Amino acid sequence: MMTKRFLNLFSYVPVICFLVLFALLMETTIAAPAKEKKGDTIVATVDGVKITKEEFDQAYQQAQLFLSAEKVTREKILNDLINRRIGIARAYKNKLDKDNLVLSKLEDVLFHAQVSKDLEDKLKTITVSDDEVKKYYEENKEYRTAQILFRVHTNPSEAEFSAALKQALDVYEIVKKDPDKFAEMANKYSQASTAPTGGDMGFQPPPRLAPPYFEAIKGKQPDFITAPFRSAFGVHIVKVLGVKTFDQINQDLYKKIIYDTKRDKIIANYFADARSKANVKVMKENL
Repeated sequence: MMTKRFLNLFSYVPVICFLVLFALLMETTIAAPAKEKKGDTIVATVDGVKITKEEFDQAYQQAQLFLSAEKVTREKILNDLINRRIGIARAYKNKLDKDNLVLSKLEDVLFHAQVSKDLEDKLKTITVSDDEVKKYYEENKEYRTAQILFRVHTNPSEAEFSAALKQALDVYEIVKKDPDKFAEMANKYSQASTAPTGGDMGFQPPPRLAPPYFEAIKGKQPDFITAPFRSAFGVHIVKVLGVKTFDQINQDLYKKIIYDTKRDKIIANYFADARSKANVKVMKENL
């Protein structure tokens, strides 16, 4: 995830800056240089800077843990280490260690490293039992739904929202009288990407649905059609098409959902404690 985010952020960064940041900050299979000890075997030098046998062995062992289109050879890993040293040397020569963009990315890396270090032991204690999965699913079923969406801007004007709501209410009256027309109305009026398939969203676990969307269908049976309701995406009309039984769900997925919930609670408590010990001032009038 971090790698993808960094790639997106750097899409507009000059090539040299990207390469330096890639070498310095991104997750790679290249080990960090080990401190040279007396008597260390040296495998290469780059402008006088030594690459030790210990550093090389660490990089070679790490590289074999990852799938690669290229064969992992000792020569390739040594070349990667040499290229890395050259890139880092050029970065310092060009004072990129003082560049604001580099520093902001370094702060991002430090932030994640510190949080991971502080929470590593607590996160290891998280467990999810089969009974927890069953109890969670009793309260949070997995529904197959279809929707008709009337989009509005994030902060719509009163006129824009009123127009969308009026159209939604008109369509709702049609599908309430004749539920079999739902797919036809979705195809005709919905502004969601699912319109061509009659609004069919397929089965979705609760966390993948907007909270207002899930609350509107929670506990409902197939063929139920909601009255128009609003979410951050616009005004929805939703029809329940199906509900999975516990035996039909991907239980590993639901274990992960529960794990993520427990993890998020630990992280929230961690930052609540950290904030209570920090001098934080918020100038709401400037927001």
